[in-house]
Amino acid sequence: MLAFPVGFKIYLAVEAVDMRKQFNGLWAMATERLKEDPLQGAVFAFTNRDRTRLKLLYWDGTGVWVLAKRLEQGRFTWPQADGAKLSLTPEALTMLLAGIDLKKAEKKAWYLRPS
Repeated sequence: MLAFPVGFKIYLAVEAVDMRKQFNGLWAMATERLKEDPLQGAVFAFTNRDRTRLKLLYWDGTGVWVLAKRLEQGRFTWPQADGAKLSLTPEALTMLLAGIDLKKAEKKAWYLRPS
């Protein structure tokens, strides 16, 4: 599980992104669509149209990280908003990645594992 410190900047792209994009393509999305500078050290979250894949872009000061996750079942609950991006807290991103529906504050049925 990923963990980010309190106060860490996280921007979520509201619209779907082509998941074939890699370092340069996601960097361009962050600067052009989200109007943010990735060199400032924020994490940028992107998903595909089906909400089954997620990529995170992060500049750590020495290089660019791209982390990817593909769900084997279910879909991410992606927040809707006016505009191109949302600012999330590290806790909200952790919940989103853990299969928690942020609107209902409950785990999605597909994420529940047998004990």
